[in-house]
Amino acid sequence: MSPIISVANLSKTYASGFKALKGINLEIQRGEIFALLGPNGAGKTTLISIICGIANPSEGTVSIEGHDIIGSYRAARSLIGLVPQELHTDAFETVWATVSFSRGLFGKPKNPAHIEKVLKDLSLWDKKDNKIVTLSGGMKRRVMIAKALSHEPQILFLDEPTAGVDVELRKGMWEVVRALQASGVTIILTTHYIEEAEQMADRIGVINKGEIVLVEEKANLMHKLGKKQLKLHLQGKIDCVPAPLAAYNLELSGDGTELTYNYDTKGDRTGITSLLSDLRGAGIRFYDLDTNQSSLEDIFVSLVR
Repeated sequence: MSPIISVANLSKTYASGFKALKGINLEIQRGEIFALLGPNGAGKTTLISIICGIANPSEGTVSIEGHDIIGSYRAARSLIGLVPQELHTDAFETVWATVSFSRGLFGKPKNPAHIEKVLKDLSLWDKKDNKIVTLSGGMKRRVMIAKALSHEPQILFLDEPTAGVDVELRKGMWEVVRALQASGVTIILTTHYIEEAEQMADRIGVINKGEIVLVEEKANLMHKLGKKQLKLHLQGKIDCVPAPLAAYNLELSGDGTELTYNYDTKGDRTGITSLLSDLRGAGIRFYDLDTNQSSLEDIFVSLVR
């Protein structure tokens, strides 16, 4: 299946000479949730702005369903809904009027039933006649999502969509995102809540200093780069790791009552079995053990370093 978004050799250099993007190549598959991660200033928002036609590239091309974002701007842009980081809307308009107006900007005929569904899905229906200025920050964020969905786009960009949103509303938003994906909408999101990407995304892209560090399916990424840790709680204190156990590169806690063994997530059952046997042979006994696996946040931090 051909990608719904194709980015080729994309670069962006500002008048100051700053290179925000450097030779980006990226394909987004139809119907997936793609999480774009990166530290502040990495180029996430610049990349999204170019794909959405808000900024022009210095080099390279972007196509949306085969439509060039510059040569066929209207056709390409009509397929995209964008929820930006900043809250841009008319403070003294009602929620209903704001969302309906956004639909009209794309030349779509009136469809009150669709607007009603979007507002209900985002728990905004009871606020439909309220002016934007009276809403909380979280509700304003949901209005931005409703505006982006007003013209029934095939692609939805969410640039830090849950910034300033409380936990309960955040969970509600992700339920909406899952429902949109189930209906065939392709979702691209940036977030600083890495646990959200870990929970929601099908694929992960990491960008740093204007360059794509990697693009990988989430499960594969965590399998390849994740680490597991076996921690043994000892029955008695030891001063150092016995020489016969040196090959395991065990870490001894400061008080000498815990041993930590690090291994990769591909599985090291033989190593663990040997370790436990060698521990017994060295006269070291433990009363409990536990394992931990690297989170996506751990992997992300190690990559951008």
